[in-house]
Amino acid sequence: MNFSLPDFRRKWSCRGYMSAGAAMVTVALGLTLVLTERAEARKYASPLDIFGIAAPRPRAKVHSARIPLPKPRPEEAPKASDEAPPQVEGKPSPDKPGDTRPAEAARPPEKQVSACRLALTEEIAIAPSIPDIRGPGACGGEDLVRLEAIVLPDKRKVTVKPAAILRCTMASAIADWVRKDMVPLAASLGTTISDLDNFDSFECRGRNRIAGAMLSEHGKANALDVRAIKLANGQSIGLTDRTMSRDVRERVLHSVCTRFSTVLGPGSDWYHEDHIHLDLAQRRNDYRICQWNVWDPLPQVAPLLPAERPEEAPPREVAAKPGAKEGADDEAAEKSPAPEDKTAPGKKAQSHKPATKKRR
Repeated sequence: MNFSLPDFRRKWSCRGYMSAGAAMVTVALGLTLVLTERAEARKYASPLDIFGIAAPRPRAKVHSARIPLPKPRPEEAPKASDEAPPQVEGKPSPDKPGDTRPAEAARPPEKQVSACRLALTEEIAIAPSIPDIRGPGACGGEDLVRLEAIVLPDKRKVTVKPAAILRCTMASAIADWVRKDMVPLAASLGTTISDLDNFDSFECRGRNRIAGAMLSEHGKANALDVRAIKLANGQSIGLTDRTMSRDVRERVLHSVCTRFSTVLGPGSDWYHEDHIHLDLAQRRNDYRICQWNVWDPLPQVAPLLPAERPEEAPPREVAAKPGAKEGADDEAAEKSPAPEDKTAPGKKAQSHKPATKKRR
């Protein structure tokens, strides 16, 4: 291989040498800058490092902030009245940390007690509440009670036989009627009330038990059928009994027609000939129905038979009758007709002639 300076200068001119040197210097400076930037990146985050190539910046030590505690409560401060109630044992608190059990579902709000239920206390009637009834159609109702007895002002009890299932308002009306109207009526008779004869109360049916008829107030637990009121002395006030005094039945009529919106009894229809229907049906303009005819009482003693005819009475004029014997005198014929002769067995019957005076 021949090497000469002219050939070197011809191949590697000064201009090319300078270009190569400049390139090497540029590369060296670039590496220096890269190393310097990587060293600085350890202290400061690069805003252009979108791919996370630079080394992560070490985080400074986090110091927790010191929260000042509240001052202690002074001794002379009044005690708080809204203290939280003590927690029931066995019931987890939803705010307790570390409790992983789910919070209990909220209970449905309890049904509010009606004003009638609050007023119908045990001093007035023994009438425990029963659940609402939801029957077919519109049968049933809310705020129902089972009326077992009515407590009188003197603490005696009037038993309802059998117990009636009614709305609270209807049961309260029955109790007031017995306490304020029937007790004075029984006192005027010298006794008190012992039982109330319940003929019918709640029953899901149409009026008069006719299929397809309008729903009866009995189906709404808003009616009571009463047949009689029994007294402590063993007697009974039959509301439709015609042997009972008319005055007593009329007093009952006026009392029930004042308190109830519907009163049906004898004379209204043949369905209510043996009992009285009472209800609190709501009608337009507070319309009321009172249909109860208080019939006159039946005579307690049968009419007397006519007195016997005295012996000294003159004889009655009677027509001559066959059967008188021949030869009978006129007086016997005038006093009484001659009895018929009974034919003895085996003998022929004799001919009878009218009694006449025998000529001689």
